[in-house]
Order: sequence, then C-alpha cells, then structure tokens
Amino acid sequence: MNTPGLSQASQAWQDAQLALMALQVDPVRLGGIWLRAAHGPVRDTWLQLLKDAKLKTFRVPGQVDDERLLGGLDLAATLQSGQVMHQLGLLAQAHGGVIVLPMAERLPSKVSAHIAQAQDCGQVHATHAHITSPAQFSVIALDESEEDEACAAQGLTERLGLWLDLRDVSMAQSDNTLEALGQAELQEAIALLQRMETSHEQVEALCQTALALGVDSLRPPLMALRLACVCAALEGRDAVEPSDLQLAARLVLGPRATRMPAQPQDEEQEPPPPEEPPEPPPEQEPESEPPEPPPEDDQEPEPPQEALEDVLLAAAIASLPPKLLDRLLMGKASTKAAHGLGNSGQAKTSKLRGRPLTPRPGKPSAGARLHVLATLVNAAPKQRLRQNTPGSGRVVIRSDDFHVQRYAQQTPSCLIFALDASGSAAQHRLAEAKGAVELLLEQSYARRDSVCVIGFRLAAAQVLLPPTRSLVRAKRALGGLPGGGGTPLASGIQAALLQAQMLHRAGSTPMLVILSDGRANVSLAGTGGRAQAREDAQAWAQQWRLSGYPSLWIDTAPQPEPQAQNLANLMGANYFPMPYVQAQRMATVVQDLSAQMRKP
Repeated sequence: MNTPGLSQASQAWQDAQLALMALQVDPVRLGGIWLRAAHGPVRDTWLQLLKDAKLKTFRVPGQVDDERLLGGLDLAATLQSGQVMHQLGLLAQAHGGVIVLPMAERLPSKVSAHIAQAQDCGQVHATHAHITSPAQFSVIALDESEEDEACAAQGLTERLGLWLDLRDVSMAQSDNTLEALGQAELQEAIALLQRMETSHEQVEALCQTALALGVDSLRPPLMALRLACVCAALEGRDAVEPSDLQLAARLVLGPRATRMPAQPQDEEQEPPPPEEPPEPPPEQEPESEPPEPPPEDDQEPEPPQEALEDVLLAAAIASLPPKLLDRLLMGKASTKAAHGLGNSGQAKTSKLRGRPLTPRPGKPSAGARLHVLATLVNAAPKQRLRQNTPGSGRVVIRSDDFHVQRYAQQTPSCLIFALDASGSAAQHRLAEAKGAVELLLEQSYARRDSVCVIGFRLAAAQVLLPPTRSLVRAKRALGGLPGGGGTPLASGIQAALLQAQMLHRAGSTPMLVILSDGRANVSLAGTGGRAQAREDAQAWAQQWRLSGYPSLWIDTAPQPEPQAQNLANLMGANYFPMPYVQAQRMATVVQDLSAQMRKP
C-alpha cells in the first residue's frame, strides 16, 4: 500500500485509490473523503473508480433546500390531495451509502451544518414535522478551491477521515489504476474487521502523534485507528501492525497537522561531550571480548526499536507538502487572525443580489422580494382550515405566510502592502518583495479585489498606490520604489491603519501585509533615535490590534529579528520569518492568509 520510491504525486494517487477501498469496507466510521482536485481528467478518473466500487451514492447540490435535504412537506402532493404529505430527505435516503458534494468549497454553512449534525447523531429530523429517520452515511466532498481561495467548511472536513489532494497529479499518473474490491474480497475484509485486535500501546501511539502535530480533536485519532484496522483487513490480517498505523498516520494525521513537533534530539545531542572520556579505555576492549561471543543473541536486542509514536510521527511528517510546512511555520496565529475581525471577509446579507439564502418570514417591503415557493409551503398545511368552499381549488394565503428572499453578497477585500524600503532592507530582498507583490496583484485582479501599496523610508511613509484594481498602475508604482535611508516604521503602520479604516468604512475588508525587519530608527515626528522610534512603532502596533483587522508580518531579516516578533505580537499579526526571500513563497504565504479571511 505504501510503495517506497514513488514521487509525491504518484503516492497521492495511490492513496486516493486506497481510500476508495477503505470506504468500501467501512464507509460510516471513516466519515468520508475530502478530495481537493480541479475539475478535469484526474478527478473524472477517480470518480469513475468510485462508480466501479458500486457504492450507493447520492449527489447533493449546494443550493438544496431544507425540505429536500432533511425531509418535510411534499408541496405538490399536499396541494393535490388536500392532506399534509411528507417526503423523505436526501440524508435519510443515503442511509448506509455515500453523499457526494460537488463544489464543496461553495457549500452554504447551513447545509454543511445539517450534514455534520446528521453524521454525529446518525439520524435526521424532518422540517415542519416530528419525524425522525436513520441517516448513517459517508461524505465525499469534492473541493475545487485554489490555494488563495476558501476551502470547504472546517466543521464538515473535520468529520471526514481521509484528506486527499490530487491537484499535482498528472493525467499520465492517473492511468495507473487498481481494481475495486470484488464482492468476495469485500465480505472477507468486513469479516476480518469485525474481529480486529488492537493494543493499548497502538492507541496511545496514535494519540501521542496527534498531540505532537497539534491535532486537538479526538476524531482524527479515532478515525486513524479505524483506518489502520481497515488496512489490516485489506491485507488479510486480523491484527493491526505498525505498517498499518504508519499508513493511517500519514493519511489521517499528517494533513491535519497545525504545528511542527518539537525535536527531542537536541537533548540527546548534549551528552556526546561526556562520551569522550570513555574513549581512553580502549584497553578494556579485550576484556569486553568475552561478552562478544554471544553476539547472535545480543544482536536482536542491541538495536532498540524506535518508539512507535516516533515512527508514526516520522511517517506523518514525511508526507507533508512544502506549502503545508510554510503554513505550519506560521503556527496557530492564522486562527487568531481569522477570528480577529469577526465577520470580515464573509458574505453579507442583501435583499437584491448575491447567492440565494434560505428565505425568512417577512413582508415584501423596503426592497425585499416575496419568495413565492416558501410562502406556498408555509400556507399549504393550513388550507383545510381556511377553505370556505371545499373543492374550490384556490390557495388561501395570508400575510403571516409571507416569506422574503435573502441573498449573500460577498464583500470586496483589499490587500494593503507596507514595504520597508529603508537601508536596513537589502536591495535583493526588496526586489523579491516587489516580485511577490506583483504575483499577488495578478491573482487579486482576477478576483476583482483591490490592492494598496505603502512604502516607508527616510522620514515618513508614502502611499505609493491608493486602493485600485488596475494591474498596470500597480506595477508602475512598484517599479518606481527606491531603497535606502531610515526606517520610519511607526509612520508606515499609521498610514496602513488610516487606509484600513477608510476601506472598512467603504464596505471593504482590509488585510495588511508588512515586509520589514522591524528595526525602527525614525520616530513618528521624522527625527532619528531608536528608542523613540521603537516606542512609536509599538504604540501604533497596539492601535492596529485594537482595530481587529487581520495582518501578516513577513520578517525579511537574515535571521529572525526579535523586534519584528515583538511588534507582530503587539499587532496580533501572523509572524513569518523569511531569511531567504523568494517571491513565489512569499506570495503563497499571503494567499494562505487571504484564504483564512475568506472562510465563512
């Protein structure tokens, strides 16, 4: 199942096929699969393998209403018969099967919450009726989001045991397909799974691995243990072996890592100096010859086997993609920043345009539009009480039946780049920073987001580019950014805050990216003096934190600068040291911050 020597993309494709086999054996307890792949031949091949697996699948569209999803009133049958008729929802119909969610990154939060609740409870409650139906199913979330876009909701993906990423798999690599389990093989694996044995040490090793990787939820270790049992059953064994646990740690725990584990090797490297004194007694080597005769028996215990949790941890870390490693270096600050702005970056309710939301009771006034279908659904159960002449065929509607349409309108965002162009920033780092900004400008332009560029050097900060969507104008402004002089850091933060407040009042979501080493030497008044400059910078950093706007501090110093770390903490910003500045890597880090801000 885990073939050494495979490239990361080939290994990802092999894992995707193994995930389908595991889903055949135990779909419910594994939760499901979160598949990140663009619409194309690779994903089509995987979906064909899903079809060949002969799993009972149900496709759930993103704009499904509550009655169709959970079950409830059958409007057509109710109006036709004159009696309240109910229909079974998609979640109840999928009992024992698999739900497929196309474009899961755009799934409304209400729909994902209903699905998550049904997975937790194993049953679903119909709307407008006291009817409960069993609903134990697995979920396959097809996520087409890009790196800088919001992905599927966390509340949904947390309940899916297997996280797969096929975005780097080529069409040629996807030609290597495995056959789905036959009926006889499937029944044998299920029988072995029912009598599978695990040890307390194996469970503890998975939990310790999850803890070291920063996986706080209890679901991933449980699903990893279940996957290890399924893998053992697929291999024809009734007991879990370390290889099964390594595979489970790589597929379940590795993609969920939120931090890099601490390296205990530093403590072991300290004792080597005392090892030098034992070197003089080589004369005792002949004395140690007598115990050497039984090396055959001693050789087995001599190499102490590595602790199981260390083996699992190494397997999980080895599978981490480079982009994820950059995210882990940022630590948990992204979560802190994501919650700092409340509803920033999220969709706002509108009455006229946007993505349709569930209608709410209300009267069609002040621009609100009447939702005819929801109004009829609310009025249908009351027709027998309202009909004066039975059989007239008219539907009696009253004002308390009215429902109005609502829309979710995405608020625009603006990336504010504050570039340190002083002498403390080397010219080659400044050039790479400009390259990263240009890459981000192209992607922001494609999403119709605006950008703002602020440069600070000499005595004060200067708005080089007011908020704009013009890519040509932005590149021209960046091309004219000189370097050298003092570092008026306080002035740069002040200018960024003023721009952010203006954008917020205009209805945009501001996000700040500071590229600086944090060595302020020019005060807010424009005079020299490191002490006063540092105090001014700290004061405005605290002002930024009070505003609650998200921010990212990229430290461009050759070594992580304590002053930059301190200012980032005062601002409540993500801190990311980048001693070897690379334009593409810097752009990826900023994309991750933008995606965090866009998550609902």
